Parts: sequence; structure tokens; C-alpha cells
Amino acid sequence: MAQHTVHKPDGPAPEPLVLWERVCRAAADDALPGHGDRVLGATDSLDVVYCQSWPYDRPVDRLADALGVAPRRRVYSGIGGTIGQVLVHTAGRAIFDGEIDLAIVTGAEVLETIRQLDKAGEKPAWSFRHPAPAGMPFEAPFHPAEVAHGVRNAWAEFPVFDVARRARLRMTPEAYRAALGQLLAPFTAIAAASPRAWFPVERSAEEIAEVTPVNRLIGYPYTKYMVSVIDVDMAAAIVVAGHGRADELGVSADRRVYLRGWCYADDPVYLAEHRDLASSPAMAAASREAFRCAEAGIDDVAHIDLYSCYPSSVHFACDALGIAGDDGRGLTVTGGLPYFGGPSSNYVTHSIATMTEVLRADPGSLGLLNGIGMYMTKHVFGLYSTAPPPSGRVTTPDEARVQERLRDRVAIADRHAGPATVAGYSVAHARSGAPEWGIAVCDLPDGRRAYARVLEPALLDALEQEEWVGRPVTLMAADGFDELRA
Repeated sequence: MAQHTVHKPDGPAPEPLVLWERVCRAAADDALPGHGDRVLGATDSLDVVYCQSWPYDRPVDRLADALGVAPRRRVYSGIGGTIGQVLVHTAGRAIFDGEIDLAIVTGAEVLETIRQLDKAGEKPAWSFRHPAPAGMPFEAPFHPAEVAHGVRNAWAEFPVFDVARRARLRMTPEAYRAALGQLLAPFTAIAAASPRAWFPVERSAEEIAEVTPVNRLIGYPYTKYMVSVIDVDMAAAIVVAGHGRADELGVSADRRVYLRGWCYADDPVYLAEHRDLASSPAMAAASREAFRCAEAGIDDVAHIDLYSCYPSSVHFACDALGIAGDDGRGLTVTGGLPYFGGPSSNYVTHSIATMTEVLRADPGSLGLLNGIGMYMTKHVFGLYSTAPPPSGRVTTPDEARVQERLRDRVAIADRHAGPATVAGYSVAHARSGAPEWGIAVCDLPDGRRAYARVLEPALLDALEQEEWVGRPVTLMAADGFDELRA
């Protein structure tokens, strides 16, 4: 495995293709120190995480040419925070099925360099640009009700889950936001000790939770210090090999980390479809199946890295796993997306690489990590160890069976005028710090759900000072959307 961060003082970063090549070569050298060329020469598959920074015409082919390899299997992924783990275990399954012997998984983003170029009125002049880029490969169309109400932004959706969870726990808004700071402060301590972290700064719980001109509210109840930072320049790569190929290459036992168990599952695509806005059934189901395959339980885990794009993703994972937010093992080995950095779809490639380092330093221990894609829709768990499973066999997850039990969806009404009950909400804030508008998910008398915008200044203030989940409200037709009125 290998990771590389181009920190701001050392920028601008080279184009993604250069970083892909750099970390792939470094990962090969890490697997077989001094003889990485042998690892590259054995590469059957190149698996590249979708790159948001630059639209290459044939990204995997260009990387293969740069490395001087000719893999028969070439994969360019879709998008989402699950991708790194999905590519690793899919390559592992291909190895298990005898299709390939060795794969390299890699990804890179240079969104900070692009941001700086944009500020200077410049555009990147990089190689092999696709003549007609297709844009982000979203897997599902935007729901018309979400488009009409401005919901399709992660910073507007993820807070809704935490507000619903807060109501279930019967915590006051003030106490819950303080708890968000307490949840994330240990993440900053890990990032502060990492030479790869984008923000290696340790912060107190109070500093994370307190609203200030520097730490403004983004989407209530989340402050700037609580949310993922996507504008980073980072790359990572992982070598995945079968046991026999590793033996042939001479990879020593102390370099090997085994994928012991994994599972992927989906929650509903659209926010209002989630029957329970305060939890993730897919997380609970996928983690159980991953543990079954690994022949282990949560008490056997020594090291954890929970996906932390927003606090609700950490909370939901903790609840699914049955652990507390202050678990003594810690909840991250990387430092998390707001502090280590959240390079688009590639964070989990970094967390797997970091977990590999941690496990090599603690032989025989078990590490758990997860990834989340889109807006609390895609979920994946992976369990790793330097020791193979106790039974000595690989158990693959029955993902179809897991998903079959996760079909529950709430129907969404495109528009609704009349009585409703608040199920969850958030408030969007301007860069000035002032509240601009709110979004609410509401239960309707007929069992469906509807979205509503909140525009009245007094009501926006009230949403942040009081608990509104469970309150009866009225939705009124406005110009193209429905407005919530008290």
C-alpha cells in the first residue's frame, strides 16, 4: 500500500495520472521492498477509483501505459464513499474465483489544486482529456420533489438524520451539538499526528461545536469543523494478491494483511424514503454479515475507522455496531474526512492503506472500517487482519440475501398542501453565518412523506432553538415547492 499528500505549501499537485503512477509504484515497492517491478509485472488487474478532478479519455489504459503493464482486467469505478472497499473485495473475489492473481487499486484527487487554479482564473492543462466528458456518473435520477425543494446536497441531507436521532434520544439541541464536538474531537487528535492529514490540528470538543465567524454553521446543527473537506490533493494505492501469487513473488509474512470479511448493502436512495430517519438498517445488516464472514464479533475488533463525512454517518455506524461514541478503541485510524481529508470517492482507499499500517504494527489484531456512498444510501464494511480466518477458509457474503431484507421504502409525495408532522429537518446557513432557508421531511396523514422549505426567519430560529421533530405543521403551496408553516 502507499499514500501521498501534496500539502498546500508544496503545491500545486501534479495531474491525477502522475499521482496514480507514483502511488502504484510505491505500493508495489511496499509489498516487495526493492523489487516492486516484479509486483508490477505480475499485475493482472488495474482498478481505478473514479476521478472527479479530471476527465481522462481512457483512464485505466493511460495508467497501464504509464506503468508499463498490460493487465487483462481493467476497471474504472463509479462514485461514492464505498468505492475503495468495493474495488478491493471485488478484486479479492476475482482472485478467489481464479480470474486474476494480483490487482492494484488506486485513486487520486487534486481538487485543491483545481480550486487554486480557478481562483487565479486558470484551467488545468493536463493530458488525455476526454473530448466529451459525461459528467458525474450518478446511478439514480434526482427525485423531482428533492429538486424542487433543494434537497440534493449532502450538507442539507446528512443533518436531517442527526436531528431525527437527537429527537429519538430526547436530547436538547444544545446538549446534542455539544455531543457532536465530543464525538469528533478525538478524530482531530489522530489527524494531528498524521503526516498525511490535510488539517493536522487538534481541536477541543468546545472548539468544534461552538459557532464562531471562523467556525460557522453550514447545515444546522453542523459547524464547518464537523464536515468533510473535499478540496484536497491526495492519492493512495493498494496491492491485492492471492496467497499463491504472494508466495511466488516472495512477499514476506510481515507485509501481508488479509481481508477477513466484507459486505455491501443499500438503504433507500432518497432521503424521505428512509422509514427510520434515525438509523441505518443497511449498516446493521451489512456489518452483521461482514462479521459472520470474518468469524468474529465487534468485541474482537482492536482498530476501527468509521466513515465520517458528517457526524450522522459516525453515529449511525456506532448504533449499528452497538458501540458508544467514546469507545476506548477510538473510531478512526486516519483522522476522518473533515481533518485527514475527504478526497471525493477515494477516502476508503486511504483508510484501508492506513489500517494496513496499523495492523502490521499490531500482528494478529482485527481492524474494522466502513464506507458510505451518496446520501446515506450505500454502505460497505471490511474486516482485516494479519492473521487469516481461524477456519482457514474464505467465506463470501450473501449480499443478495442481505439486500432482500432491506426493501422497505416510504412513498414520496411530489407536492402536498395540508397538515403534516415533522420527521426531520435542517437549516442552511449563508457564508455570513445567517440562516437562509430550511428543509423539512414531513410525515403525511396517508403514510407518505413530503418535503417542505422553511423561509420565515422566526421559524428558522425556532427550528434551531427547539425540538420540532414530532410537531404538527401545515404545508402550503408556494411557487414550485411547498412551504412549512407552524
